[in-house]
Parts: sequence; C-alpha cells; structure tokens
Amino acid sequence: MSTPVTGTATPATVDPQQMVAQAIKKVSSIGTLPEVTAEIIKTVENPKSTAAQLHKIVAHDPALVTRILKVVNSSFYGLPGQIASVERAIVMLGLNAIKNIAVAASLGQMFRGVKLCEGFTAKDLWKHCVAVGVAARELAKQTRLPIGDEAFLAGMIHDVGMLVILQSNPEQLKLICTRAQQEGGKMDFCSIERDVTGGIDHQMLGAALAEQWKFPRPCVLVAGYHHRPAQLTDGNRQLVHLVHIADTICCQAGQGFNLTAVHQTLDEDSVKELKLEMVTVDRVRAALPELLGQVSSLVEG
Repeated sequence: MSTPVTGTATPATVDPQQMVAQAIKKVSSIGTLPEVTAEIIKTVENPKSTAAQLHKIVAHDPALVTRILKVVNSSFYGLPGQIASVERAIVMLGLNAIKNIAVAASLGQMFRGVKLCEGFTAKDLWKHCVAVGVAARELAKQTRLPIGDEAFLAGMIHDVGMLVILQSNPEQLKLICTRAQQEGGKMDFCSIERDVTGGIDHQMLGAALAEQWKFPRPCVLVAGYHHRPAQLTDGNRQLVHLVHIADTICCQAGQGFNLTAVHQTLDEDSVKELKLEMVTVDRVRAALPELLGQVSSLVEG
C-alpha cells in the first residue's frame, strides 16, 4: 500500500498533516540518525550535561572520533596547534560545536549517490546544506550575534525535508526539480512541491523530521519556515531570518543544489530585523568559497 508522498498525484481531500506523518513514518524506516548522534543531541541539549559525559559517548565511536578531529583541526575553527583528542576538542570548542560536527558526519552519509534531476545529485544537496550552515555562521559573526554554533547547525539541517522526499520517492523529487528548472522562477519551488505532492512541501516535512529527531526547537522552526520567515511571531524569527538570508545567498551563488531558492529575493523583514547591511551580505558571499574550502571534509566525507 503506497503512501500519499509516493504518488505523483494526491487527492486534494487528503489532510496535509496526515500526509506529512505518513511520509515521516516511511522515511524513518529508510534512514534514521545513528544512535550515537541522537544520544549526543540529547546530551548537549540538557543544560546539566558536562564535557566528560559528551566525551564518554563520542569515545565509543572511533570513526566519529576521527571525523571530529579532522574537522576540528581544519582552519575553519582556527585553533592554535593540532588537537589530538576529542576531550581536548570539547574543552576548546564547547559541546555545541562537537554536536554540530557529529550531526554533519551522520547526515552527510544520507545524501549519497542518487541523482536528483538533470545537473544535480544528492551530494550537491548536502554541499548546499553545509554551505548554508557556513554562511549562516558567518552572518552571525558579521552581525555580532552570539549564535554562531546554533546558526551553523540550523543551516545544515534547513533542507532536511528534501531528504524525506529523496528517500521516500526520488522519482517524485525528480519531477519537482525538473518542473522548477522549466519554470525558471515563474513559480516558487515550494508551490511546485505542493502542486506535485497534493499539498505538502519540504518545509513541512523538514519541521516534522527535525522534531522527530529531537533537534532544538529553533532548528525545527528553521526547517519549517526558512522560505517564509515573516509567518513566524517576532520572538522566534531571528535564527530563521539568518538562515533565510544564508540560503538565498548560497542558492544565488550556485553553491550545490540551488533550485529551492535560486530565484528567491532577500526578505526585507529579515534584512531589517537583523540590522543587516548589503555590504555585509556581499562580504559573506565573497568569503564563501574560502570558508567552504576549510570545511571540505564535511562534504567529501
């Protein structure tokens, strides 16, 4: 028996939330975050957790230890000298930074070897996600917002809803992407998604999956509203605005898979609320290639 997300046409009478729930249920049987990653997220989100507790969890996964040290010792973090142990890395960078690297290591394995449509593979989609994380972190730095680690994670998982469609029905995703290429911006990507699926898009799917994977609430909101930040109440919008701008910059700059926002313009409210000057946007856009070179191990594996 097929679920609504697996068909190319869905009756308009089907409740979108039911469709989302069915799609998430299906994707959960295809791919989930590794147990160690889920445990890391749970531990770091607990304010009572210590560096020693996180180290104990990470130490059980030698491959993850290797990956973390590789990224930690890249120029992206700019640490003085080589860091030889995860314990030292946690002390130097903090629990959140190590959590982000662990999440990246896990998610990167899910975006492998599948052609999305003409010109793009799953790896291109992951490259885009990393680029948005990097750009969001840099925007936070440039605007002196003390949420760099949070922005990096939120940017990396903003398009996790695409993973749901990719894993549950790559043919449907191919149809969506092909239509987006043919439309050339006449119809936005999310509208095309809703038209093809019968009422749901990657934002709805992303918010549901991020919530199931127990990501922090601000990240869930980013996954669900990064193309429509103005629909959120004021208190919840800062991180969403940041990722919206980063997403727009990266798509326009052709960083990986860019069909979701290549024709998207910067939301005026986002620019205003972050007190962002266009010179800063241009600075981040210009810095992207170098910054992405520093975290190439997150993309290459």
